[in-house]
Amino acid sequence: MLKNIKKSLFVFAIGFTALTLQGCSPEIGSKEWCADMKEKPKGEWTANEAKEFTKNCLL
Repeated sequence: MLKNIKKSLFVFAIGFTALTLQGCSPEIGSKEWCADMKEKPKGEWTANEAKEFTKNCLL
């Protein structure tokens, strides 16, 4: 019984951490996201990031 509770708490903690960290990144197309992308080396951009940057930050 105690093992199940510990396992459940561990799974909850991992899930909560993942959701919290995901919430830290700015929304794609926002001013903050554009500023982050300008600082990120262009060789590390994905095709989707390049497309969204062009669409939202240059035009």
